[in-house]
Amino acid sequence: MEIPQDFRLASYDYDLPEDRIAQQPADRRDGSRLLVLDRAADTLTPARFTELADYLPEGALLVANNSRVIPARIFGMKPTGGRVEFLLLTPLPLLAPAPAPDLGDGWLAAPAEGLLRASKSPKPGSRVTISDDLFLLAEEPSPFGRWRVRLCWRGDLTGHFQAMGHLPLPPYIRRPDSAADRERYQTTYSSEAKTGSVAAPTAGLHFTPELRAGLAGRGFTWAEVTLYVGYGTFSPVREPDIRNHRMHAEYIEVSRETVDAVNRAKAEGRPVVAIGTTSARTLEGMYRACGEIAEFSGETDIFIKPGYTFKVVDAMLTNFHLPESSLIIMIAALAGRARVLSAYNYALENGFRFFSYGDAMLIR
Repeated sequence: MEIPQDFRLASYDYDLPEDRIAQQPADRRDGSRLLVLDRAADTLTPARFTELADYLPEGALLVANNSRVIPARIFGMKPTGGRVEFLLLTPLPLLAPAPAPDLGDGWLAAPAEGLLRASKSPKPGSRVTISDDLFLLAEEPSPFGRWRVRLCWRGDLTGHFQAMGHLPLPPYIRRPDSAADRERYQTTYSSEAKTGSVAAPTAGLHFTPELRAGLAGRGFTWAEVTLYVGYGTFSPVREPDIRNHRMHAEYIEVSRETVDAVNRAKAEGRPVVAIGTTSARTLEGMYRACGEIAEFSGETDIFIKPGYTFKVVDAMLTNFHLPESSLIIMIAALAGRARVLSAYNYALENGFRFFSYGDAMLIR
């Protein structure tokens, strides 16, 4: 049987010249461009991000992901002297450290998941030394380079990663991370207490405190959720029929304060605008888990694709996404596949920059 076009993975492909992938952020956070896709009017309007307030639905509640990126890529040595790269995938707040008396006084250990890369893959049970106060035991391999490991450390684990780790820039940014990325690959509202994402919620990178103050002055309200962005956000959809795709799980948190803000907006007829696909996934994942808008913390593996009816989100601010990715499929569920691909074609013809450090699109 022929796969319907909306469910055919190849229907979400488009040609993207390499030079359109932003390798550096704009000079200013809010200096990026904005493409406004109006579904009701079926129009595309180019604008500046600083003009966002002029295009948001009146009285909108903006919901942003406050998770913070950890410098999760760290390097160590095998006993043979071989170099090993480790990318921590388990968010730090979700680790369950316990005393490790077998290692000596002051040592802690916790199971974790990560990616291990070396010229020769470590053997299960082998030790990777990162510093005198941090090492890991490679316990069990999983598909696609993932490993279950035992992290062992003395002192402050977050501090060790902050001191020695590198920001895991997306693979399409073809340069090493720099000191500037430590600031620009974080949102200005990210919470230190929510450190643990391995990728930034990039739609939020455009916001400055001044722009947010201007939005508040125009009557727009703000709420926050947490989704710890996993490396799976870059995993390709491999199924020719996207209905067979199994989505990676990510940990989300929706607080009572945010629930109250969303319910208040709904009661007052004000639209809920998700700042990025991660915020949209959190709100819709919460609704699927609870059957209503309610306080929630736990994992979601929701896969939003055409045919899905959004229960919480009315509009979305997002960046431009990879061909055939779960993210472009999600926004197609909101705006329609043909309309999204038409908008992407317009963006390419008019010099918009793509992906994490690129420009933004408002779907209203």
